[in-house]
Amino acid sequence: MNRSNPNGAARRDAVPAEHEYRAALVSALIKLAPHRIIRNPVMAVVWLGTVLTALLALAGQASAGFGWSVTLILLVTVLFSNFAEAVAESRGRGQAASLRRARRDLIAHRLSDDGALLEVSASELRAGDRVAVEAGQLIPADGEIEEGLASVNEAAVTGESAPVLREAGTDRSGVIGGTKVLSDRIVVRVTAEPGNSFLDRMIALVEGSNRQKTPNEVALGILLTVMTLTFAIVVFTLPFIAGFVGVQINLILLIALLVCLIPTTIGGLLPAIGIAGMNRALRANVLAKSGKAVEVAGDVDVLLLDKTGTITHGDRQATGFHALEGCDKERLVEAALLASLADPTPEGKSIVVLARREGGDMEQPAGAEFLPFSAQSRMSGVNLSEGRMIRKGAMDAIVEHVRGLGGRQPDGLDALVSEVARKGATPLVVSEGASVLGVVELSDVIKHGIKERFARLREMGVRTVMITGDNTLTAASIAAQAGVDDYLAEARPEDKLARIREEQAKGHLVAMVGDGTNDAPALAQADIGLAMNSGTQAAKEAGNMVDLDSDPTKLLAVVEIGKQQLITRGALTTFSLANDVSKYFAILPALFAAAIPQMAVLNVMALGSPTSAVLSALIFNAVIIPLLIPLALRGVRFKPASATELLRNNMLIYGVGGVLLPFVAIKLIDVALGAIFF
Repeated sequence: MNRSNPNGAARRDAVPAEHEYRAALVSALIKLAPHRIIRNPVMAVVWLGTVLTALLALAGQASAGFGWSVTLILLVTVLFSNFAEAVAESRGRGQAASLRRARRDLIAHRLSDDGALLEVSASELRAGDRVAVEAGQLIPADGEIEEGLASVNEAAVTGESAPVLREAGTDRSGVIGGTKVLSDRIVVRVTAEPGNSFLDRMIALVEGSNRQKTPNEVALGILLTVMTLTFAIVVFTLPFIAGFVGVQINLILLIALLVCLIPTTIGGLLPAIGIAGMNRALRANVLAKSGKAVEVAGDVDVLLLDKTGTITHGDRQATGFHALEGCDKERLVEAALLASLADPTPEGKSIVVLARREGGDMEQPAGAEFLPFSAQSRMSGVNLSEGRMIRKGAMDAIVEHVRGLGGRQPDGLDALVSEVARKGATPLVVSEGASVLGVVELSDVIKHGIKERFARLREMGVRTVMITGDNTLTAASIAAQAGVDDYLAEARPEDKLARIREEQAKGHLVAMVGDGTNDAPALAQADIGLAMNSGTQAAKEAGNMVDLDSDPTKLLAVVEIGKQQLITRGALTTFSLANDVSKYFAILPALFAAAIPQMAVLNVMALGSPTSAVLSALIFNAVIIPLLIPLALRGVRFKPASATELLRNNMLIYGVGGVLLPFVAIKLIDVALGAIFF
């Protein structure tokens, strides 16, 4: 889904592994500070247990070898947990370092009110200032192009080596400070104050300084805290219960039991999973403004997508001329050619190419007045000096124009327009004076593989809705070819907003993509608004995600990234809780087997001794965290499936697997300890 230069994302992650892990280890030690460790209640309990076992070992409450072994294993458990979070943060800092290189000390050429150029530092620019940037110069600040168009190299931000076109007055007018103009000259109006630029916010986000816990992460954290407190109460009431049967329980054993029972695995990995979700989005060249945005993307069940540029390639091409009965095709070709010679749009240029191919050889007559397309008139055309008025545009607009000149709608026009529309093409009606001549067929090209992507989303329970300004027949044909579930035809900007609110009123979570100022209200209303980096500042401010590649189909990848984060957290939570069952059968017999021989029946793993049982369970509890760090950072692989199927697979693989693996691993560790020490 990511069409950027594959080396671009890698370049942002280009922190040497050795340096990354060394920095993460230092950070893991710093996180042992009380004010830091308390942010993770589960690990705070393990850290407290580490301190208590060290004090008990010093006090001689157990053999020195056993007491210090337990202390060391608990310390390593906490460090591994901190290390998992630190590795995820380190990768974010590595990405931020690359972004900082794009925000060097830039020089700006500010335009004064009288048009003079003043050379100033980019740090002196304020929102509203106008700067001139010529070929070879770096754009000094975020802004929008007010004059001109230029080819811009955005590799410093996006990793995309191919230059992109940015043009004033379009939905691709936004530019980013630190990117380089390759051709022409543009005038940019600055839109960001110093310290609040796109790159500033992006750096803060990927470094994690602005990362807030997601709602699901907060809820799970509360659940883990409650479980920890519950197990703490149960464990520390055991000595009183044991006293009634004349059994004394060593305090170090109690601490070991508590650590093994509380959900240390998911408690240690939970922060790393949240950070990794944002990092995975950034590796796909999508800037998530918060972890919540990534997570909500996983819950989205309705996608609103513009047809043009998302489902189709966007540039409709003329593929045929259809003359009405009684009109020569040559006359239609000539009229369409004359109306398009000065038309700068891709559609207009394609009409000229097709007309030339079919024999049209007319050149623009002297004194011709070209009338550009407008949203109000919904047509364009040309007025010639000899009084000829040629127009091309939507059928209803052309018919109204013809009637205004005293003409009428031809009998076969409706049928001809419907015939073209049923093919999935756009009918462009051509008239001269008060006569309708025929229809130009404009065809959209469906993007390769888009139908398969929509099928994949459907399997995940996501419904797709295509938004288009085309008529209903054309929209229906394109929707059928692309495989979308629904469509909204002849849509205006306000119709997008209304459709989002309608879906949300039904209880759906909605995502949409946009790049223009007129998309801003809908982007803000949607639960996930993916704004294009090339779009207007209003669109980027309204969305909660920005696609650095400006690829509208990236929304499909965003949904998959969000679902992967949810599935990863659920899978590792299931695995962690399942582990506790096995560790229970390792520790509990060790507590009572000596005083109550009947408890030996619970020693289903046939562990060698109480000491070996405790150490084996604790070692497994410690080492499973670093073993799962790659999975937490990479994410659990998944295939599109219903929620029921995903839950079943989750319970089978990570639930049953989480119970069985510790039985095997703890037994192997016990055998190894027995061979070495006991």
